[in-house]
Amino acid sequence: MTTTRENWDADSARPPLLSKARIVARPGFNRWLVPPAALAIHLCIGMAYGFSVFWLPLSRAIGITEPVTCEGMSLLSAMVTTTCDWRVADLGWIYTLFFVLLGSSAAIWGGWLEVAGPRKAAVVAALCWCGGMVVSAIGVMTHQLWLMWLGSGVIGGIGLGLGYISPVSTLIKWFPDRRGLATGMAVMGFGGGAMIGAPLADRLMNHFADANSVGVWQSFMVMALVYLVFMMAGAFSYRVPPEGWRPEGWEPKAAATSAKAAMITAHDVHLRDAHKTPQFWLIWILLCLNVSAGIGVIGMASPMLQEIFGGRLIGLPDLSFTQLDLEQKATIAAIAAGFAGLLSLFNIGGRIFWASASDKLGRKATCFLFFGLGIVLYALAPGAAAMGNQALFVGMICIIISMYGGGFSTVPAYLADIFGTRFVGAIHGRLLTAWATAGIVGPVVVNYIREAQIGAGVPRALVYNNTMYILAGFLAIGLIANALVRPVNEKWVMKNAATPGEAAMPVHHGSYGIGRGRFDLVTALAWAAVGIPLLWGITMTAAKTAILLN
Repeated sequence: MTTTRENWDADSARPPLLSKARIVARPGFNRWLVPPAALAIHLCIGMAYGFSVFWLPLSRAIGITEPVTCEGMSLLSAMVTTTCDWRVADLGWIYTLFFVLLGSSAAIWGGWLEVAGPRKAAVVAALCWCGGMVVSAIGVMTHQLWLMWLGSGVIGGIGLGLGYISPVSTLIKWFPDRRGLATGMAVMGFGGGAMIGAPLADRLMNHFADANSVGVWQSFMVMALVYLVFMMAGAFSYRVPPEGWRPEGWEPKAAATSAKAAMITAHDVHLRDAHKTPQFWLIWILLCLNVSAGIGVIGMASPMLQEIFGGRLIGLPDLSFTQLDLEQKATIAAIAAGFAGLLSLFNIGGRIFWASASDKLGRKATCFLFFGLGIVLYALAPGAAAMGNQALFVGMICIIISMYGGGFSTVPAYLADIFGTRFVGAIHGRLLTAWATAGIVGPVVVNYIREAQIGAGVPRALVYNNTMYILAGFLAIGLIANALVRPVNEKWVMKNAATPGEAAMPVHHGSYGIGRGRFDLVTALAWAAVGIPLLWGITMTAAKTAILLN
């Protein structure tokens, strides 16, 4: 492939619609059109974080007003029963499947993505994610739990993996001068997807609910259609830069300090070699531990706030959680929901803030901040709880979650710095097995410690103390792993930037206006298409969060 005008104008022999060759940017293309396309994908698949909004309605899908329970029902029986309502724990396996399949599918098909291109990968992701919701809707209609696991958990999980890595890989190549900002813009959408999807799902269920249905399968169908439209629009808006393209006037390491420059390679490491390097596994460890700690806190955020502060949340400091009546518990549950919403905002904000900061500070220094500050906050959080200072405690947890989100957006740029951009999508896909592992480790560690503490008779306000100290230990190990990251040994560097068998590509600085930065009308409309739904979701979340602050 060459990057001449003649090649761009040869429309008579255009490549297939979904091929990578078809989406090479042409003269006049604006790279700021790519982030909205990426956000369109991530805002849709980010609903994975909000699927718990369906659990309670589905737990009474047969009884409608009250669950039809069957004593002694096993998990195997729950998968095929048509006469008993599902337990929330049975439905929660879908959440586990999401992140296990996300990591494994990204690892398996990350290499295919680099060859097939982001458009084809995003189309497949859309069909899997939306098709999985349709299969789940059929599972709800026929009351077959195994169909829901297969639909959203397995098929949808594969869509999550492909949908997650395709925007990240593409944006890093378009923004080599702002890698942190680029990845932050992409994964911000994944963190914010639930803020749009959860209130939308709640409204749809209320609209479709009647005497014979809780409205879930109908909501699945509507959301699948809406998501399909948005994801396809994003997929067909993707463009990739010509081989060798660089932003006008930018040179690798040109604007970097010497400390940062030492950690940024100007070469590429092949996909087949990346996992053979210690750098890959060190970054794998730091991501796994950062996510394990963060996802553990997210998973226990609501009960943690309620059990630690109890009556303090409603002006009754002398009453512990177990001393509250049902009405009082319902009130503090609403406050805890506001806390969960506040964490969502910091999760999103952290993804763009910390990733952008890493462009200034360097990826390694930013990760030192994550782990160093995180250790301090986790270690001091029990003290803030013991003081009864809920504002200080909430502030600490919010900063912790901002760094959890920041880890997701900083790591892809870290990989690009260490291994180059040529195979960063596939390498990132393999690294996401760390997320799949953390999705199991974090919640299991937190939940089992909590249950053990309660079983030992520890007061509810103190059952999270040991958890916080253990999570601080996780981050201490991550801190050491980050300290050991060094530039890759030259023996792993590709001798030729091109794929074996190809000629080396010339460097094209802003060729024919590609990548120009003007924020014109088309670009503004593209951003509005994703910005307006995101703003609506933030508004809905802020309204719930206000309960916590009153």
